[in-house]
Amino acid sequence: MKKSILNLVTVVALSAGLLTSCSSDDDKKTPSSSFVADAANFKGTISDGEVVLDASKTYKLTGAIKVESGATLTIPAGTKIEGTGGTASYIAVAQGGKINVNGTAANPVIMTASVKEAGKWGGLVICGKAPINRVSGGASTATSEVAELTYGGTVANDNSGSIKYLRIEYAGAAFNSEKEFNGISFFGVGSGTIVENVQAYHGADDGFEFFGGTVNTKNLISIGNEDDQFDWTEGWSGTNENWYGKLDFGKGNRGIEADNFEFGYAFTPIANPTITNITLVGPGSTASSANFAENQAIKLRRGTKGIISNVVISSWATGVDVENDETIAFIGTALKVSNVNFVADVATKTKGKKTDGTAATVSAIITESATATGAGNGVGQPTWATGWSVGF
Repeated sequence: MKKSILNLVTVVALSAGLLTSCSSDDDKKTPSSSFVADAANFKGTISDGEVVLDASKTYKLTGAIKVESGATLTIPAGTKIEGTGGTASYIAVAQGGKINVNGTAANPVIMTASVKEAGKWGGLVICGKAPINRVSGGASTATSEVAELTYGGTVANDNSGSIKYLRIEYAGAAFNSEKEFNGISFFGVGSGTIVENVQAYHGADDGFEFFGGTVNTKNLISIGNEDDQFDWTEGWSGTNENWYGKLDFGKGNRGIEADNFEFGYAFTPIANPTITNITLVGPGSTASSANFAENQAIKLRRGTKGIISNVVISSWATGVDVENDETIAFIGTALKVSNVNFVADVATKTKGKKTDGTAATVSAIITESATATGAGNGVGQPTWATGWSVGF
């Protein structure tokens, strides 16, 4: 009887405006999508609501999955997605769309290929509304070189979702030498996006590439990718902590390849990331030039800025290479590689070249420290990488 009286009083009070009704968490959830995920034939366009995958299934990515504006793809811990279709097989998030990868250290989300070889599927492409510099001064948009989606804009804190404990394997399918997927391609992705504990493993192009934007990252691992382990261009600025990169599997170029913008070295906003705690392990200073054409731990060129600190570099022909007048001008102020521990087998610590091709002295870009720990454990696997990553 008391419960009935209390319920009656509550109803009367709500009707009189004396109490405020509180929505439950369920009321705030994104509505379910009209898209139905077929694990045996996973492809199509998610145009509305939220699609939540089933961790007990393996999803065969037979074509492209595109997440459009207003839609969300949520991937629970332990889910596996296997790409089967080469360049036709990829996951792309358009501006206004979101991807939530909810892996854990014990149960990471794995995006891999049915055939365990580099380049057997595309990769993950995310397009946001943060600034890029393809037009000097920013506020521009462009079309991504893969997935053909619009990216860029003026929303620095744009949110494309949350990615935690994800391993991407055997990505990087190529249309041609100028058009290739990476493990993850960040196109104008904003700082509202969370990227933590992610590995790109044995892909055919770059592990991670940033095309402008402001996205921040923590705990990234790039091992055995056949071009660069990390790459940025088009004015990317982000704050980053704990990067580990390693070249193996008999092919590759650099640990980091960094540009401001290829067709406008002084275009703004100027690329200006901060990276704290980084380890880069190469193939050895005398590795075959046929397989490791550049063999450089860090390449800084085409007007980029950047502050990189607590660095471990081991087994490279060149440690830090700086090119172009615009880039060299930033040395000591907006371009620094500090507290560097050259652990072993680095033939040339620094190397420089002006825009006209003549040599430049760039040794001032580095300061050395024999106690630098890099990503956390020198050349070895960092403690934060245990349980969910591979290839060390």
